[in-house]
Amino acid sequence: MQRTAVQSSNIATVGYDEEQQLLELVFRDGRVYHFLEVPPERVLSLLRAESKGRFFNAEIKPVFDYRAVGRRWG
Repeated sequence: MQRTAVQSSNIATVGYDEEQQLLELVFRDGRVYHFLEVPPERVLSLLRAESKGRFFNAEIKPVFDYRAVGRRWG
């Protein structure tokens, strides 16, 4: 999975597995979530968004199924 560090007050990294259409978000507090069946163009829009958090709250969280997968530190 390719992961990219992003400029955001809430999101630390964005990871994406295009084959599985699996979006992984690691938040600054260490929480990790996987969002399911996210098309690649939506991920590109997230990465290009001026406010990653605002885009996430409007276009990802209410639309796609997700699961918490734990915490990451460091």
